[in-house]
Amino acid sequence: MESQELKKELDATLDARRELGPDYEAALVDSFVEKVDTQVRRRLAEERLAAARGGRDGGAPSPLDGGFGERFGFAIITLVLAIPLSAIGAAQAGLKGLLVAWAGILGVNFIHATKRLRPRP
Repeated sequence: MESQELKKELDATLDARRELGPDYEAALVDSFVEKVDTQVRRRLAEERLAAARGGRDGGAPSPLDGGFGERFGFAIITLVLAIPLSAIGAAQAGLKGLLVAWAGILGVNFIHATKRLRPRP
């Protein structure tokens, strides 16, 4: 339903742009983006409320549940951060510093990977 409302809004915005000309294009685009942003925020709030209540309709997974994208992104970020952390650890404390840095990286990734296994309160 919401996508049909957005399609109608987009059509109305495009019609208004044709009538008003390119001088009002920025204002029309800003108005449409604000409407899309409002709907996205409302949808996220509804999903968070459903997740807080402990269930989802039909048991469908939430995008906020830590799917593949979140795990992959987290792994990439920690690997990127591992480079400067390794350099700092090795420069400051040698092999011990390097090992401590990587122990921390592995620990953070382990906790993140197992957070889905823990029951939510």
